Amino acid sequence: MASDRVIKLGSNDKGTDMRPSIGVTRRTICTTIAATLALPFLNRGALGASLDQLVLHGPPAGPSITLAYAVGKGLLRDVANKVEFKIWRTPDEMRAGLSSGSMQAVVMPTTAAANLHTRGIGLKLANIMTNGLLYIVSRDPGIRSISDLDGRSITVPFPNDTPELIFDAALAHHGMTGRVEIERAGTPIEAMQMLLAGRIETALLPEPAVSAAIFRAKTGGVALYRAIDMQIEWGEMNGKSPVMPQAGLALTDVFLKAQPDRVEALLAALAKATSEVNADPAAAASQAASALELPWPVLEASIPHSNLVAVPARDLRDPIETLLKAVAETHPEMVGGRMPDPALYL
Repeated sequence: MASDRVIKLGSNDKGTDMRPSIGVTRRTICTTIAATLALPFLNRGALGASLDQLVLHGPPAGPSITLAYAVGKGLLRDVANKVEFKIWRTPDEMRAGLSSGSMQAVVMPTTAAANLHTRGIGLKLANIMTNGLLYIVSRDPGIRSISDLDGRSITVPFPNDTPELIFDAALAHHGMTGRVEIERAGTPIEAMQMLLAGRIETALLPEPAVSAAIFRAKTGGVALYRAIDMQIEWGEMNGKSPVMPQAGLALTDVFLKAQPDRVEALLAALAKATSEVNADPAAAASQAASALELPWPVLEASIPHSNLVAVPARDLRDPIETLLKAVAETHPEMVGGRMPDPALYL
């Protein structure tokens, strides 16, 4: 795919004429110079010092619509003078960015956040930005339940990562482990393209890849079906915790130590963006289409199926741990070998 799209929000602060007038003292000049040099780092309100620059990273999935919208609409002006949004393409790219320090504010799967935290990568899960956006899409209208996949094959993106882990948990719940052949694709877009080309019959995809596949299939005269809503499946698996907190914003310890007073403003801006995205999918899609490199009708169609939220992670600790425990039953190493300690939650 094309290189990362970037949305930028710049400051319009203008310089100050520093030429002294008659009668101005040396102390006055020095004081004025010091104040002027500090201007780029002063916030336009009572929230404290704003960041000079903030880069938000997100996956090619639903929560990134919220990030792109927040940046494009200028909702983060109280957080930083300059804001950028960038997509990470694969979980390996995301992990490398965190390890190198080039990513400090990243939307990621909750399973990945738990794994990285437990393994010593300093980060905290600040919020949850989707309560699940996974669907099984098929060319076969007869597939309507997990049991209908018995003896069939399904393609999943991001090998050994969240989509496959959740699907494996569903298979285990139905006693179907080993009875469905799992084929792998590197990314959701790759799996979508295989589906559209007729190379595979069924795939597990996140939004907006689901809506993109259905949209493109329709324009080509091919029927694709949103066969199984994995969020409903999750609710049936875990009646005590039907919420599937799939992904949220993680902040590194470096970010939190450097900018502790920016966190509240950042989360408030994302909550506002989420509310506006859900209220007006068309406007949100128009704002985010360029950043996600998808047509706005696709994004508009995907938003109602993306379960976008902005809830503090600490308020969803029980549902998060329910998800982690379900994954750990078949893949304990993918959550770091044990349940994360309370320090994971901001």
